[in-house]
Amino acid sequence: MSHNKAPQATYTTVAEFPKQYFLENLAVRADNSVLIHVANKKELWYVPSSDGTTTVTPVLLHTYQENAGGIVELEPDVFALLTGNVYTTHECYLHRLDLRNWKAGTPISPTTVCQFPARARGVNGACLLRPGVVLVADCFAGLIWRLDFGSNDVKPSISVWLEHESMGYFPGKMKPEQPGVNGVRYAAESNYLYYTATAKKLFMRVKVDPNSLAPVGQPELVVAGRMGDDFFIDERSGVIYLTTHRQNTIDVVSMEPALNSGFTQSVAGDPYTDQMIGPSGGAWRRNPGDVGRVAFVITDGGTASPPPDGPRPAKLMLMQFQPLDGFPGVNQ
Repeated sequence: MSHNKAPQATYTTVAEFPKQYFLENLAVRADNSVLIHVANKKELWYVPSSDGTTTVTPVLLHTYQENAGGIVELEPDVFALLTGNVYTTHECYLHRLDLRNWKAGTPISPTTVCQFPARARGVNGACLLRPGVVLVADCFAGLIWRLDFGSNDVKPSISVWLEHESMGYFPGKMKPEQPGVNGVRYAAESNYLYYTATAKKLFMRVKVDPNSLAPVGQPELVVAGRMGDDFFIDERSGVIYLTTHRQNTIDVVSMEPALNSGFTQSVAGDPYTDQMIGPSGGAWRRNPGDVGRVAFVITDGGTASPPPDGPRPAKLMLMQFQPLDGFPGVNQ
C-alpha cells in the first residue's frame, strides 16, 4: 500500500541538453526565458521563453574556467554568478552579468567581481535575502556565506553568515563526493532560511531576524531521509517542493516540521518514471498566479546517479502542480 497522498504534477520538456550534462542551477527572467548553469561543463546557457507545448533550442552563452554553481538575480536582469574549482583546488569566484540591454543572439561578457575568502571550498546554491544581501551555500566548507552589496558597489563584503554541523559532508566516504549544504532559499513571509544538506539527507531551517538578517537561534530539522538538492517554496500553501536528484523525485514537504513524517510525499517520480531522472533544481515561472502552480525544473538525466542502462539527456521541464487542500498525508 502506498503512503503517497500527494496530487501528481504534470510536466513537459521545454529544452533538451546532451547526455552527461549536469544542469545545476537556474534563474527565471521576467520574460520567462531561463538561465542555466551546467556544473560539469563549466557553462552558462540561455533557454528562450516557452509555454511548454513545444521544445525550444538552448543557446550556449559563456564558458568559465571553473565549475558553474548558483545564479541569483540581484536586481531586474542583473545577475550574480558563482563558480569554483569545487573538486580540485577550491578557489571560488563571484561574477556579475548585466542583461538589461542584451538582445538574444548577441555575445555576453560576465565580469569577474572577486574571489571568495581562502576558506571557501565549493560555492553552490544561493538566494536573495533582500536587495543587496545574498546568501551562498558552501557545500564543502560546511557553511553559508553572506554577501553585502553597498548601494553603488559591485564588489560585496563577504562574511560567514552561519556554520553548523548539519551542513557538513563525509569526506572520502561517498563517491562521487556528495555535497553538504547545497540549496538555500528564504521564506520572506515567515522569516526562515531553509537549506538542504545532501550527504546527510537533512532538510533544515533557521529563523532570520527581519531587520539585521542575522540567523536567530540554532537550525532545526524540517525532515530527514531525502537526498535533497535544491527546492522552491510556496508560502501561501505552506509547502516546499524538494528536488531529490539522485532519488529521482520531486517531493512535497511541509514548511512546518511537525507536519512531516517518515512517509515520503512525492508529486513526481513515485512510482519511478523514465521522464524524471535526476531533478536538480527548480524555480517558479513568473506569470501572475504561477507561484504554487507552475515551475521550471532542471534535471541532469542521471549524470550523478545513472539508471542501469545509462544516463538520459538532461532537460529543462515545465511542471504544472495541482492545488493543495492542506498538506498531503495529514489526516488522510
